[in-house]
Amino acid sequence: MPDALSDPSPNAVPNVTPDAVPGALSDALPDDLLNSATINAWVDRLARFDRDVPDTERIEQLRALERLKSAAAAAQARIAVDLDTSMRAGHAATGMPAQRQGRGVAAQVALARQESPYRGGRHLGLAKVLVAEMPHTLTALEQGAISEWRAGLLAQETIFLSKEYRQLVDAHLCADPSGLTGWGDRRLTAEIRKIAYRLDPAGYTRRRAKAESERRVTSRPAPDVMARVTALLPVAHGVAVHAALREAADTAIAAGDGRTRGQLMADTLVERVTGQATATGVPVEIHLIMTDRTLLGEGEGDGREQPALLAGYGPIPAGLARRLAVTGAETETAWLRRLYVIPESGRLVGMDSTRRVFPAGLARFIEIRDQYCTTPWCDAPIRHIDHALPHHQGGATSAENGNGTCAQCNYARQAPGWEIRPEPGSRHTLRITTPTGHGYRSTAPPPPGHSSSDRRRPPGPRARRARGTSPHRGDQRTAAGATMAAQIRARSSSVTQGGIA
Repeated sequence: MPDALSDPSPNAVPNVTPDAVPGALSDALPDDLLNSATINAWVDRLARFDRDVPDTERIEQLRALERLKSAAAAAQARIAVDLDTSMRAGHAATGMPAQRQGRGVAAQVALARQESPYRGGRHLGLAKVLVAEMPHTLTALEQGAISEWRAGLLAQETIFLSKEYRQLVDAHLCADPSGLTGWGDRRLTAEIRKIAYRLDPAGYTRRRAKAESERRVTSRPAPDVMARVTALLPVAHGVAVHAALREAADTAIAAGDGRTRGQLMADTLVERVTGQATATGVPVEIHLIMTDRTLLGEGEGDGREQPALLAGYGPIPAGLARRLAVTGAETETAWLRRLYVIPESGRLVGMDSTRRVFPAGLARFIEIRDQYCTTPWCDAPIRHIDHALPHHQGGATSAENGNGTCAQCNYARQAPGWEIRPEPGSRHTLRITTPTGHGYRSTAPPPPGHSSSDRRRPPGPRARRARGTSPHRGDQRTAAGATMAAQIRARSSSVTQGGIA
């Protein structure tokens, strides 16, 4: 075994000596084993901490609570591993194939922690590594010497190492966690990588090759009606892309372009990727859910400024929705799909099918209605349109029985013990029951113009009159709305009437 961990780093600096940590939690607690009721009682008591204290005590409170968070994360790791072990044993007892045992456990962990299934899988994976392969890191987490984030860095950066080498890193860095005091995330990550490379240079090289094979482009919503498009590229490619965009921006600035360098780089990226002459001329199929008052800029009060919903993104301002529709109509590069709602409840109009597979139109309708994966706390894009009540159990291929999920959630629900059932309600609602009997409710987001108050209290006659057509609606129309109205009438043959194309 190489003696890679015995040599100190030539650039090492003296460790900061931590202050003595106040008395252990066990000094103030009974010896009884904890259960969920006791832990919940702690949560209630945390809302009544002593606030009339000097600043030195406030700092001690912050430190103690941070230790408590780390200790709780360590306890969650042990509990998650126990749950996984128990459920795998149960699956094995039923004769389930080994490769399917444990399916759905990460999804249950995610629901219990009120997080997405992706993060639930990461939590469970980290828990298994800490319990089985990194005991010193787990002990440091239990003692509050490191945070859950730091423990994740230690596990992630040693993922390609054998168990033996990973335990060497674990012992070297965390057997005495006081040596990490004062280190930032970047220094910790650099030290782990340096040690890991010295232990297994071939494995480090294989990991780099694997990372290159996982290059990809993703898109996520960003604040202020923006989108964040991210490209994960090999380092040489990433540097080359950024340099090319910067060079194009500098050339445009030198020629007198008034846009900022950042704006020019973003616009150049759009133009070069889409092949358009300008960034604003990109062909797009607009899936907008909006009221007619928003579309045409009509109505009294705030009705015409109700936000629209852009499928795959979320709410966008009424003015931007009208601009998208007008721009697309003027350049004939966009299609507008109109989806209609029941005015009283806000439920989107649905359609049924006798086929087992959801037809394209119905699948698109469900995708736009649900917007994101229907699993609570999961906001992943919809990849599967599935039956809530399975087809082989008599479930209909209908909007009522259909639900949109990401691939990970759909696969997790195939494990034994999961049950998904539609529930009656003003909007599409599902009841999700896990193998342990815990229940969670998922309700489709409301369409524009239907707030939660609208659902709780049906509008009275005055509200209905206010939402009616104004005798002077031509005067109230915005310029964009008027343009859009004329173009819609001129192109009415290209739009499916009364439903979804």
